[in-house]
Amino acid sequence: MEATLQVQTVFHLTGRQPAAPLEPIDGAALRPALLARYRDLGRLRHDYPLVLTEPADGGPVAVPLTAIVNDLAARAAPAGLAGEALRKQLLHVEREIRRAAISGGTGSLTELWAEAATRLAGGEGEPLERVLAHAGAELEIDGELVDCDGELPQTLLTHAWRVVQREKLARVRADIDALVLRLGDILRADYVSSAAGRSPEALRAAVGTRQQALFDFDAMARMLVRAGPATGLAESRRARIEQALAVLRSQRFFPAPLPDGEPPYGFAFDTCRAVLQAFQERFPEMVELVKAMSIAELELDGRYEEARHDAFFAAFGADSLSQQDMEIFPDYLVCLRDRPADPTADTNLMQLLSSGIPVKILVETDDILEEAAAARGRFAFGVRSVQLASLAVGLNDVFVLQSTSASLPQMLAAIRRGLAAPAPALFSVFSPAPSGSLPRYLVSAAAMQSRAFPAFVYDPTAGPDLASRFSLEENPQPERDWPLAPFEYADEALQRASASLSFTLADFVLADPRYAHHFARVPHEDWNDRMVPVAEWLADAHAAADGWVPYLPAVDGDDYLHRLVVDERLVHATRRCLQNWQRLQELGGVRNSHVERVLASARAAWEAQHEAELAAQATPAQPPPVPAEAVTAGAAGAAPASDGAGAAEEDEPARSPDEAWIETIRCSSCNECTLINDRMFSYDDNRQAYIKDPTAGTYREMVEAAESCQLSIIHPGKPRDPGEPGLEELLERAKAFL
Repeated sequence: MEATLQVQTVFHLTGRQPAAPLEPIDGAALRPALLARYRDLGRLRHDYPLVLTEPADGGPVAVPLTAIVNDLAARAAPAGLAGEALRKQLLHVEREIRRAAISGGTGSLTELWAEAATRLAGGEGEPLERVLAHAGAELEIDGELVDCDGELPQTLLTHAWRVVQREKLARVRADIDALVLRLGDILRADYVSSAAGRSPEALRAAVGTRQQALFDFDAMARMLVRAGPATGLAESRRARIEQALAVLRSQRFFPAPLPDGEPPYGFAFDTCRAVLQAFQERFPEMVELVKAMSIAELELDGRYEEARHDAFFAAFGADSLSQQDMEIFPDYLVCLRDRPADPTADTNLMQLLSSGIPVKILVETDDILEEAAAARGRFAFGVRSVQLASLAVGLNDVFVLQSTSASLPQMLAAIRRGLAAPAPALFSVFSPAPSGSLPRYLVSAAAMQSRAFPAFVYDPTAGPDLASRFSLEENPQPERDWPLAPFEYADEALQRASASLSFTLADFVLADPRYAHHFARVPHEDWNDRMVPVAEWLADAHAAADGWVPYLPAVDGDDYLHRLVVDERLVHATRRCLQNWQRLQELGGVRNSHVERVLASARAAWEAQHEAELAAQATPAQPPPVPAEAVTAGAAGAAPASDGAGAAEEDEPARSPDEAWIETIRCSSCNECTLINDRMFSYDDNRQAYIKDPTAGTYREMVEAAESCQLSIIHPGKPRDPGEPGLEELLERAKAFL
């Protein structure tokens, strides 16, 4: 065993090619043990595929197929056994559609539903197909189906952005249309009351062609002239309104709905530089539009004063636009497949986020298991992505969402919130490239489970402090270092066994065959008690010094269980991954070290104060001072005292370490010991505990009372019954209270 353990330790420390009896795992198609049950995603009801929707009034921009089928089954299938057959058939249709999506099938939900119904009917005849087709006709949601593939983040975010922009543009367009209509009414009223508006030609044009022969427009014009002089707008006001109208009608930011083609201005780009350039080119038109809208509102409210406002609008320029003015304009969208290594590209991205431009940026990362350039062989997983999100949060007024593609369905509400936020927004998404035998969905989900790419949301509009702005709630078990999950397997005797396994970064790395050299398989006959799971190895500060070897449980294609020794480089990366996660926990208010330090300090201060109060209660009251004459009189009749007589109070007798006793004077009357055994423990007249009868209970009760005591003042001593079960364990536990 020692030789085997030595070989395992050498591989762990060096990571060199495994030596016998260890075996390399290249080509072994191993996967983390917790992923054993996820062999066929087509049979697994999960959040994909999604159906992209065109919602109204702020509805969801996408809905999981599973949720749609659940709703349809609840509406279409009768309750109880009568509807069980139809519910099963609906689940079969869902499975067929999911498998088609995984295989690359595209189309709308209704199209794929019809195809699935036809395939399922197959040999069962036309009636089943009609039933399934009828059920499909009752679908209340339709739209394009998308699966968790490489195109998903851009497809989903672009769709959501268009939905949100359509709602935003409709609101602003309605305001502009109202301004145009009302300004036009002012000019029309002015024209009607002018001399030109009273001319025979103008009057004739105002009447339909069929009725023109019925009127004498020359006579009507003479009558209107005699009715009163022509009045109209001042020339300066008319020119001002006409200019504002011209700008509102020609603006290209909020076009009227177009039946075909793209709007005059596009707002989706694939580089940050292109957004900056487009914004700079369009900025003068933005200034003119805001100016025209402001003038129109003042004119319509009758508040425009030429003496004051002419000078203001004459100087209205690029520096006159407020942040609120900027927020009404359409948001730009930038989709970056991966964050470029070029530093100038980073500069453009951060410049864009901090510029105040209404921009939404998607950054997709397809590989977070990169190696540090300065230290070859050392992982620098997700460094660029982590830095990017951290920098964006540091800007304070940027909405930041980080997630993996597998978790985007749970983040849909936050995505819509970020797209609608009146602030720049960054969406950082891990969408893995194809690698190994695991599908993208599982690799993506494993990245979040392992804390390699955790999800978080920073919403600067959610509140004034970090507690309301920063959220980690979409992560699995966010209060833990690593997520724990139950794992069942058959032991050597083919009996069912179970354990709780942590999912760490090492598990995530195992799913990528590029890094197989960080693992070595241990033959089953060489398994030993010195091997501990990676999570436990990391939690024990003395694991390396004590000679423990970290391993990872894995399964092969036949679901046989294996143990893999993990080398030091990957363990180091796993530790650093945990540290990064713990920093995020602190931002999210989970296990905050500052709060824990303050609580510990407050607890220590309280305990010190309590000890002082107890000590004060234990000090006997001093007698009042005796007058000098009384002392003299007493001394005259007193007999000489022998040595030591009348000296200080007799010391408390020394206690045997075998004796059970309580520091009664320190008791806080918490009832913990009396609740365990009120015959063994009792209270004195001061309601402080003492051992009433040590023979009235077991040694286990004595030790448990010591462990439950809040002040640790119970000393169990030694057991009185040498035959009591479990004494070895109890004596070990009692050492803390000797």
